[in-house]
Amino acid sequence: MKHTVILLPLVVLIWVFLNGSVYCQGPAVVNIGAIFTFNSVIGRAAKVAMEKAVSDVNADPKILNGTKLTLIPEDANCSAFLGSVGAFQVLEKGVVAIIGPQSSAIAHMISEIANGLQVPLISFAATDPTLSASQFPFFIRSTQSDSYQMAAVADLVDYYEWKEVIAIFVDDDYGRSGIGYLDDELEKRQLKIAYKLPLPIQFDLHNITDMLNKSKLLGPRVYVVHVGPDPRLRIFSIAQQLEMITTNYVWLATDWLSTTLDSFSQMNKTSLRILQGVVGLRQHIPESSQKRAFVSRWRKLLLEGLASSELNTYGFQAYDTVWTVAYSIDKFVKEHGNITFSFNDKLQKIISTEMQMMRTLKVFDNGSRLHDILLKTNFTGLSGQVQFNQDRNLVSGGYDVINIDQMAIHTVGYWSNSSGFSILPQGNLQRDQKNYSRLNQKLNNVTWPGGKTERPRGWVIADDGRPLRIGVPFRASFVEFATKVHNSHDMQGYCIDVFKEALKLVPYDVPYELEPYGDGHLNPSYDGIVKMVQNGVFDAAVGDIAIVTNRTRIVDFSQPYATTGLVIVAPIHNSKSSAWVFLKPFTVEMWCVTAASFVMIAVVIWILEHRVNDDFRGPPRRQLVTMFLFSFSTLFKTNQENTESSLGKMVMVVWLFLLMVITASYTASLTSILTVQQLSSPIAGIDSLIASNWPIGYQVGSFAYSYLADNLYIARSRLIELGSPEEYEKALRKGPKGGGVGAIIDELPYVDLFLSNQTEFGIIGQPFTKSGWGFAFKRGSPLAVDISTAILKLSESGELQKIREKWFCKMGCPGERRQNSEPNQLHMISFWGLYLLCGVFTIGALLVFLLRMVRQFVRYKRQQKKSAPPSPISSKRHCSQVIYSFFDFIDEKEEAIKKMFTQSDNPPGPVG
Repeated sequence: MKHTVILLPLVVLIWVFLNGSVYCQGPAVVNIGAIFTFNSVIGRAAKVAMEKAVSDVNADPKILNGTKLTLIPEDANCSAFLGSVGAFQVLEKGVVAIIGPQSSAIAHMISEIANGLQVPLISFAATDPTLSASQFPFFIRSTQSDSYQMAAVADLVDYYEWKEVIAIFVDDDYGRSGIGYLDDELEKRQLKIAYKLPLPIQFDLHNITDMLNKSKLLGPRVYVVHVGPDPRLRIFSIAQQLEMITTNYVWLATDWLSTTLDSFSQMNKTSLRILQGVVGLRQHIPESSQKRAFVSRWRKLLLEGLASSELNTYGFQAYDTVWTVAYSIDKFVKEHGNITFSFNDKLQKIISTEMQMMRTLKVFDNGSRLHDILLKTNFTGLSGQVQFNQDRNLVSGGYDVINIDQMAIHTVGYWSNSSGFSILPQGNLQRDQKNYSRLNQKLNNVTWPGGKTERPRGWVIADDGRPLRIGVPFRASFVEFATKVHNSHDMQGYCIDVFKEALKLVPYDVPYELEPYGDGHLNPSYDGIVKMVQNGVFDAAVGDIAIVTNRTRIVDFSQPYATTGLVIVAPIHNSKSSAWVFLKPFTVEMWCVTAASFVMIAVVIWILEHRVNDDFRGPPRRQLVTMFLFSFSTLFKTNQENTESSLGKMVMVVWLFLLMVITASYTASLTSILTVQQLSSPIAGIDSLIASNWPIGYQVGSFAYSYLADNLYIARSRLIELGSPEEYEKALRKGPKGGGVGAIIDELPYVDLFLSNQTEFGIIGQPFTKSGWGFAFKRGSPLAVDISTAILKLSESGELQKIREKWFCKMGCPGERRQNSEPNQLHMISFWGLYLLCGVFTIGALLVFLLRMVRQFVRYKRQQKKSAPPSPISSKRHCSQVIYSFFDFIDEKEEAIKKMFTQSDNPPGPVG
């Protein structure tokens, strides 16, 4: 009994220890599956890379701790069906994860299977963005999603300022989804895919030739090619044969091209000859010692015949994917010990007894836990930092921008989703948030097809055997702007000449036909012709088309070639019939200041001249008359009196200069007023016109109708439609009380032309809207940009003004003939400097004179005290006597005072 008590705990302890040892040791072998196409550009590199990764994992004692990792590959042979069969085959063997597939179409199928059996599926090459985490929770992508790549392509198109592209893609999940995302990214940048050219999944040379021949008839010349890796480069081979890799063509390729080229052996690099000028993307893999060591190992494998392909980015990512799975299994085993599978009751009820393969399938217990561990992976591999984002995609490390030139691949820059383009790599890990602008983007020089380094225009006139259909308003009035030549199909006018001259400066030939829009009896609707451009009936519209907001929403306009705006036209009368017109050159303030100046000069000159000039002496009445006659006679230069004092002469010089300027300005202003017509309408502007409730005329077809009704809220019943200058004149003469209109609102060029032959009407105020005339083009048309550039050149060279003078200035330009609507009155603000100068000199002279008089008076009083004894006088009476005597002193002639001072200084000597 005693021994039993001792042995029982010992047995239990040994049993627990043995079981714990087995549990901690983990499984001896862990299987992982791999489904991909062995004999493919990606598969040939990926197969060897994964085998080497498994070998390296098993050779590393720091991972899996004695558990052997086994890779079970299955060939999908580019078939979704065979890929699905392969998935069932590897799942039968108890794999804990499946690596692959490389095809997005196969990934869609296998992901459903992985979801059902809770086995993580981690793909190193399926880039289809629609493989979403919400639809396929067990799918993880250890490469970059095409959503990043298409953002890079869209940025590339935007960087070089192209507006439209042609997309060539393979018609499967990979191709359609990638181009769909490209379409979205381009739309964010206000760009677009003009044409989508899908290729069959198993396309041949005939398919490519037919597609490219059709594309040559289209306008865009920027091609984006998104297909699978193709060692024969069939698309570019046919494009070269069709002379499409030449000047003006642009070829952009997604990373399938770099993957293909990186897989070539050095001997096959001669194929680069057909890729001259092509620009592509390559997933960025930063340089590291780990990467260089593996590349060195790969070269040895090639020499030994163990590898049949050069390394590409997907080969690096396949190697890192094996390590990602190995690290996750190692952590999983440490947490859970054994790896177990179990039958799913629901699955067993569905599966038929005849499906033997399906009956052996088991659900991976705790597969969701391994999936979670995989998502938390974070280590540095051959391809850089291996880490997954919230969408279960590898965090984007960006792309290299490559350019093929002279049979070599050149890296011209780098792209990342957080910083855009740069000539230096931005690091491996990048945030998803875009925080860059176009201003700080930079790439090295690119050599384009044809060997040119200048950016191709990327667009030509579509070679579809049809010239551009250009609509022209067939005007019934103001035909000088645009109309149809009588008994001819030609169109002529100011607007037509501007367009033709602009086309001469466009650096390519533009075949076109001018087609009249309207019946010639009434002016057509300009909104209508713009909508026909929007709907594709016309390729463009040329004429006196105002650039207004609602039109810019549906078409693109060129640079304005004429400035315009809405103005008010009303009756006027001539102001020269007024009896008091001579008062109008000066404002009231100016007249008052000028009159005060004459009075001031009269008084100052009298003071300065009274003691020295006999002309300014005599009885008070005579002196007053002389004083004012002298001042006002200076205006006509008829004064008989001369100034004798130096101070008086100085004041007169300044006064005569002021008088000369004032007289010349008055004469010019009066001349202008006597030849200028003044407005007689009670309308002062648009506000008073709206408040008047008078009928308002507008031109047929003009945007003025909608502007007045919709923007200024004028009742439509007040708006009267007028079709010609003759109707303008008739309606204005009748007036609002006679069944006519109180005013007409129209665009300035029309009004100028109307007023060129009228003297009874004029413009009230200034234009109350600002706009211009331009040519309308379909949305996104590159021709709009080229025509705008040409219009700017015409304006800078003066050619635009010459065209205007040709049509409207035979008898003087309308704007010059149109009379000014307001008098040119002179205001005090224009002359205050002159008046200030004259005042300073005048007051200064007066002060100097007074100081001299005070000094002489003091001397005079001292001499009086010496010659006469002092008398007792009160201080008050003494002060008044001093003031009176001072004025008497001033009234004395200067000669008498000087003679008195001389006699005082030299008294007569004693006689005898």
